[in-house]
Amino acid sequence: MSGYDLGSGFIAPATSADATTAVAYLRSPLAIRVRATNVLEAGLLGELRHFRVDRTRIEAVAERVIAVTRQNYPNLRIPVHGRLGHFRAGGVDRVGSLAATVGGGLAAAESLIDLVVVSVLLDAGAGEAWHYREASTGQQLARSEGLAVASLRAFEGGLFSADPLSPLRADAAALRSFDDDDLARAFQVGATNPLVGVAGRGQLMRRLGETIDRNAALFPGGRPSGLLHALRARGTEVRAADLLGDLLEGLGPIWPGRIELGGVNLGDCWHHPAAGGIGPSAGLVPFHHLSQWLAYSLFEPLELGGVKVVQPGAMTGLPEYRNGGLLVDLGAIVPRYEGVTRDVHRVDDEVIVEWRALTVALLDWVADAVRERLHVTPDQLPLARILEGGTWHAGRQVAHERRPGGGPPIAIDSDGTVF
Repeated sequence: MSGYDLGSGFIAPATSADATTAVAYLRSPLAIRVRATNVLEAGLLGELRHFRVDRTRIEAVAERVIAVTRQNYPNLRIPVHGRLGHFRAGGVDRVGSLAATVGGGLAAAESLIDLVVVSVLLDAGAGEAWHYREASTGQQLARSEGLAVASLRAFEGGLFSADPLSPLRADAAALRSFDDDDLARAFQVGATNPLVGVAGRGQLMRRLGETIDRNAALFPGGRPSGLLHALRARGTEVRAADLLGDLLEGLGPIWPGRIELGGVNLGDCWHHPAAGGIGPSAGLVPFHHLSQWLAYSLFEPLELGGVKVVQPGAMTGLPEYRNGGLLVDLGAIVPRYEGVTRDVHRVDDEVIVEWRALTVALLDWVADAVRERLHVTPDQLPLARILEGGTWHAGRQVAHERRPGGGPPIAIDSDGTVF
C-alpha cells in the first residue's frame, strides 16, 4: 500500500495515455480487490477514521452464512447470485413462463438479457416503505424481489419496447423517451407506497437508451441483448472480467454526476484516503456494484444464448448493504462512533466508501472460511455462489432480527443508481 497519507483525494493532471491506462485499471476486478484490500490493511492497523476491523468475528459470519445456505440449498447445489433468482420469488417460475412465451432458445436468451439489464439497473434500494402487489399471484413483495417482479411485469406490458407488436423486449427507442410517471405507475408508487429514487431510475433508463444508440458495436440492433451477438462474434466463451469490462465501457456514460478521469465517467468509483495507488488513479476505490451484479445476472441468459462465462472467481463480492450489513451486524466491521449508525450518509461520504471497501475485502475472507468448513475448493464453490447461498440472505435475515423492517445498520441517502 502506498500509504494512508493520500488524504486529499487530489488526482494530479495526467497525459491522455496515463488517463487511459488508469481508467482501464479502475474498470478491472483486480483494481476493485486491490484498492479494497488497501483500505482493509489500514483498518487492521487501526488507521481508519470510521471503522475498526475485528478479524476474530469472521468465524461467526462464516458459520451464519453456512447455516443460511443449508436452509436455502440443503444439497448445496447453489445457483450463481443473479437477478433471475429474484424473478422466481415466492416459488413462481416467471422466468420459465417468459422463455416459453417467446419460444425458447435464442429468442428467450435475447428477451431475458433485455429484461435483466433494465431490471438490474432499476434495482437500487427501494426503501423500507415500498412494496409491490402482484395481481396474478396475490403476492406482496418488497425490496429486491419486489423490484424484480415489478420490472418483469412492466417488461411483459411493453414498458421498455417501442414496438407494440413485440412487447417482450427492451430497445433504445423506448428507453430514450422513458417516462418517470410510467415507471411510478408500473411500480405502484403512491403517497402511501413511496419508492426511493424514482427520478434517478428514470434518468438511468433514458441514459441507457442513449448509450445503446451510440454503441452499435457492443449493442447491435439497438437492444441491450445486442451484447449477446457481439460476444458470439468473438467465440463461445467470455471471461467474467472481460464481460465486466465490456459492461463498464459500454454503460459508463449512463451514471450521473460521477468522478471523471481523462473525460471518462468512472461510474461507481470514489475517493478514500486509504485507497493507495500511484498516478492518475491514486486515491480512488472502484466498486462497480450494479455493473458486477449485472455481469453475474447475465451468466445464465448468456449461456442460454450459447456463450459460457468462464473464470467467474475473478470478480469480487458485491459492496451493497446486505453484505455490508451482515459484517457490521455480526461485529466484523465495528463503527468507531455513534454517528455512523445514527446519521444518514451520502454514497460518496468517506464513511460509506470505507464501509463498502471493507465489505469487498472481508467477503473474500468469509468465502475462504466457508469453503474451509465445507471442505470444498474455490472451483467447487465460487464466490458467486457463496453470495447467493449465502451472504446476501444472511445479511437480510440478521437485519430482520435486529431492526423492525429489516433495514441496514447504516442509513444511506440513495439516488437510486448505486445501491
